Amino acid sequence: MVVDEWNDETVDRLFHALADTTRRDILRRCVRGKLSVSRLAEAYPMSFAAVQKHVAVLERAGLVSKQRSGREQLVRTDPDAVGRARQALDELESAWRGRVDRMVRLLAEDPGTEEPEEPGTEENNAPEGPQR
Repeated sequence: MVVDEWNDETVDRLFHALADTTRRDILRRCVRGKLSVSRLAEAYPMSFAAVQKHVAVLERAGLVSKQRSGREQLVRTDPDAVGRARQALDELESAWRGRVDRMVRLLAEDPGTEEPEEPGTEENNAPEGPQR
């Protein structure tokens, strides 16, 4: 899936989820393997409910999935979703680089635009005005 095919809401959820330090840390911890929400909550100076809410934001963005195991909810990072986030950033970077490249080409084609002199060329080293 390419960024152009994503609706704004999907992209907003993805980057909103990644915008928070705690949520990024939860992703990193769950990349190593499934962790219960209660185990995750032990790692943060916040309530269990607050960690649950962070996990819910990540889940709505598709970055993690939860699986019930007895009384526990196990959280695991979806590596494909993380890859899609990377792809989204790569495509945005490519679009911006393309715009910059087009601007550079347009400026180079403009006859009124002079090329800046390279430092150390003869013209730049010539003294200005009469010497006293």
